[in-house]
Amino acid sequence: MLRPKSSTPAAQLIAGRRILALGAKLAALGEGPLAGAIIETAQASQLETLGVGGHDLVLIDADAWDAGALASAVKALSALRACPPVLMVGATLPAGLVRNVLRLDAADILEAPFTDDQVQSAVAGLLADAQPAVMPSGATARCWAVSGAVGGSGATTVAIEIANALAAQSGKDRAVCFVDLNLADGAAAAYLGAAPTVRLADFGAAADRIDAAMLQAIVTPVAKGLDLMAGVRDPSAFDTMGREAVLRLLEVACECYEWVILDMPRHRRSWTLEALAGCDEVLVISELTVPALLAARAHSDEIEDGLGTGLRPRIVLNRLASRMFGPAPSMAEAEKALQRKAEAGISSDWEAAAASANLGGPIAQHRPKSKIVKDVQALVERLAAQPPRREASKAA
Repeated sequence: MLRPKSSTPAAQLIAGRRILALGAKLAALGEGPLAGAIIETAQASQLETLGVGGHDLVLIDADAWDAGALASAVKALSALRACPPVLMVGATLPAGLVRNVLRLDAADILEAPFTDDQVQSAVAGLLADAQPAVMPSGATARCWAVSGAVGGSGATTVAIEIANALAAQSGKDRAVCFVDLNLADGAAAAYLGAAPTVRLADFGAAADRIDAAMLQAIVTPVAKGLDLMAGVRDPSAFDTMGREAVLRLLEVACECYEWVILDMPRHRRSWTLEALAGCDEVLVISELTVPALLAARAHSDEIEDGLGTGLRPRIVLNRLASRMFGPAPSMAEAEKALQRKAEAGISSDWEAAAASANLGGPIAQHRPKSKIVKDVQALVERLAAQPPRREASKAA
């Protein structure tokens, strides 16, 4: 299911969040600045027995309760082992109460009168600073990068199938994050039938605020265990989204998922080598034409020389076809042009690839018996069974 469309990063952070509102009038905010949130109302006196498990934020209307009820509510919140962020609003805000609220781990005060934008900004700020309980943290993902030797080599299709195979193999929620780093005109969302609603460049000036909560607002779930991080088409994205923001997004993704698959742009950016340096595998996808094979060899050499870590890209030959209807090179002939062994070959199945692109989703979803699916599965199983190459290079 796709996330509801929201016009700003703040609205993206709020959508789908559970907010406990102490004050009946606060429920109306769900039709305005907190649209998309799940708002539940309660009495201040109920808080001690109600608890706030499963809520992302507590919103308190100070004008709706007497001083004793408010003091009890704040005391109940401070006694919680894991208190969610708290926003207190109102025209009458006693100094003692404000001090007690601000002693909480994450809290803010908004004095009436206030605008919808101020409410939305305050809530989004608290949510962005909080770590969501639904996302695992502390782990470091295995990260694979996929790059095309030439345009149209099928790198995005292969990367999607790799991500889907890893998600199916894991069987867990949020196992794989597929990151489309073709920031200006990436096609991964269209191939997967998804509709991203954010401009990734909007986060370019706030690299230090990117955390797991913000990541959750950016990604789009596309299948069990598989989330997509992609932005809407934005011709200026490569210019406006800086190196720090890109690398921070990747760092947080690697803390929240088991696997991160990068669909890399062919042309080098300021962050390209640093992103590749954090990968266990770099796969260069090539067609079986002489220009593509020569480009794959040059592209792989450039990556290897640029990294200087000894990590050698693996070349995958895409669209292997029978020689029955034309002079397609054999695997041996292709390797002669590459001057190195190819890691794997993926069979040509134009009908399956086209059908899946038109329907939206991985080929494995629409044509599970396709040769493409079987070849990618074999590649994934082989590479996943090997120790991460970063660890192997450290041990060496």
